[in-house]
Amino acid sequence: MNRFRFTLLAVSTVLMLLGGNDLYVWVNNLEPQGVRIEQLEQREPSRSWLHVTGGYQDLHSAISTSGTIELEALLVPLKQSPQQKTISVLVETRSEHLLDLFKQYHFFTDTIPEKKSFMATHGEEFSRQRDITGMLVSGLISRGNRQKLLKLAQETNLELSDNVIFLSEGKEPPRWRGVFFALVGLLGILRFFFIKTSKPGVAP
Repeated sequence: MNRFRFTLLAVSTVLMLLGGNDLYVWVNNLEPQGVRIEQLEQREPSRSWLHVTGGYQDLHSAISTSGTIELEALLVPLKQSPQQKTISVLVETRSEHLLDLFKQYHFFTDTIPEKKSFMATHGEEFSRQRDITGMLVSGLISRGNRQKLLKLAQETNLELSDNVIFLSEGKEPPRWRGVFFALVGLLGILRFFFIKTSKPGVAP
């Protein structure tokens, strides 16, 4: 019984920490902070929920996170200008339109004439200016995902800056997840204190 109690306490404490972290992020990000792409590259913003303006997407250099024809998400460089070489911002996007453009170009155009024809029609969309609203990929829960994305980007020929920033498009502060984790953790801690410690039986 004691072993169960302390396991319960450990799990509940972790949930309380994760929930508290989510609620802290939410309280400090009640609305997205507007920031120019130039500012984002120069210094870390004070908030995690951002509305980034002035950036140019580079769909030519986008990376599929799945590595198969069944696309789940793309890592798309966001640059100050289409000519920028070193990449400081990568956007994780699940935009159906961008996924479709990427799939059509890489998987459904086989010959050079087909690719040229496709780019003649859709080329501007591959490097157009686009504002992005989303969350920085950081914090306790997102740390593993950030490392996965960084490893994926490093395996390509992309020229990355030393402090590349990952932004998850469309993601918002996890308010309800934080509430859920905190409540479950609190209930677990309360249960820990109400469960009686088992005593070894006395032999007759």
